Amino acid sequence: MLLTLTTSYSPATDLGYLLHKNPARLQSVEVAGGVAHVFYPEATAERCTAALLLDLDPVGLVRGRGGASGEGFALEQYVNDRPYVASSFLSAALSKAFGTAMNGTCKDRPNLPAQALPLEVKVAVVSAPGPDWPRRLFEPLGYEVEIETTLLDPTVPEWGDSRYYTLHLRHEGLRLQDVLTHLYVLLPVLDNDKHYYIGENEAEKLLHRGGEWLPQHPERGFITRRYLRYLAGIVNPTLLRLMEGDEVEEAPLEAVPDETEKAVVPASDQTVAAESAEPKLSLHDQRLQQVAHEIYQLGPKRVLDLGCGEGKLLRLLLRQHKIEFILGMDVSHQALSRAAQRLHLDEMPPRQRTRIELIQGSLLYRDERLAGFDAAALVEVIEHLDENRLAALEAVVFGQARPAHVFVTTPNADYNQLFDKLNAGDFRHDDHRFEWTRAEFAAWAAGVAEWHGYQVRIVAMGEEVEGVGPPSQMAVFESGRTIFIEKN
Repeated sequence: MLLTLTTSYSPATDLGYLLHKNPARLQSVEVAGGVAHVFYPEATAERCTAALLLDLDPVGLVRGRGGASGEGFALEQYVNDRPYVASSFLSAALSKAFGTAMNGTCKDRPNLPAQALPLEVKVAVVSAPGPDWPRRLFEPLGYEVEIETTLLDPTVPEWGDSRYYTLHLRHEGLRLQDVLTHLYVLLPVLDNDKHYYIGENEAEKLLHRGGEWLPQHPERGFITRRYLRYLAGIVNPTLLRLMEGDEVEEAPLEAVPDETEKAVVPASDQTVAAESAEPKLSLHDQRLQQVAHEIYQLGPKRVLDLGCGEGKLLRLLLRQHKIEFILGMDVSHQALSRAAQRLHLDEMPPRQRTRIELIQGSLLYRDERLAGFDAAALVEVIEHLDENRLAALEAVVFGQARPAHVFVTTPNADYNQLFDKLNAGDFRHDDHRFEWTRAEFAAWAAGVAEWHGYQVRIVAMGEEVEGVGPPSQMAVFESGRTIFIEKN
């Protein structure tokens, strides 16, 4: 299998610096199942092409039991396309041969990796479900895509085209690091047959290599399912984040601690965050995971998501098979439409579809549809209301609907002082009407519990800092008369 990278950037031979491979000589690296050779068919100041030729040993693949599909069919181990088709073997070779370039590092020209280059890529050949799929995967990333088809049998043209294509990609200006990352993720997605055991760490690899662009990709669901084809039933936080298609504003915790883009990680934590190789969940995702886990421990049959927004908590709840029915409510029709799209309600099997309903409504008015539920979640909802309207919300949720358990989360104002870009008195989000300190939130929760006959505990959300507590906080209400506050 052959992959070429070509640029007309001036001087074009800077490609050698970026790839850390000298254009003047052939270089080879051993990879799983064979050897990868890097060479330059052309290297001038006007145009430079780097080629990665992967030479796999078909017999070695069978002996290693890697790459031979269909172990129960002996002939298929020897008659297959593994040595010839761009697949996970090529991704592994890209990582090993061009790993430094993929990480955006260039010691000799430190500013070069950030440079957008005109680039052309040719891959011979790729396997794909159909000729439209390379376009659907690469065009949203800004590539001009050209597909060369291959006849199934040149001697019998009436049989039509095979499922193998030569792929040509062109981009007017993109970092080489991005191109390599796109190829690393998407080539195995097209092929859909990895040569190694797929474990849970694959989700972390996908987030590491695709975290910047995959959440916004229109085919992110298809890409994620095929990249993690054997992990569909594993609730991995990284996989969930990709499947939910996080928006740009939901950056990792070290960049955006809450819903806002104004706040940044405390200065004392910046060095630790920079040195950490593990991708972290955003605080928003941490809240959702924590609330979903609390609900899972209860094992309720009927659950409310009040202020469900675009359906991220709903997705997590649908994975809990003990829940028989989930009702998501939001005041925004647009948010509900977005939730329906995210959850693929129109494509959901009938039995699954009966488990969930989305309705438009306000938490400030009595609504008979909210009665008879075991649990209700209000994740980052109350701070979007004027404080003088909270009494109406309390009457609707705790007085009329009266679910057996209620989970309420809200930011902790004590923590705001750690954010350099938040001035005194600023809120984390422009739509927040208030943000409570730990003492204010505990006092409100205790009053609600006493008035409506619940007991309550306060739970930290996120890592606590001495003197200011956690970045967010949750009150867990349970039907009963006794008040219990778990202080942090």
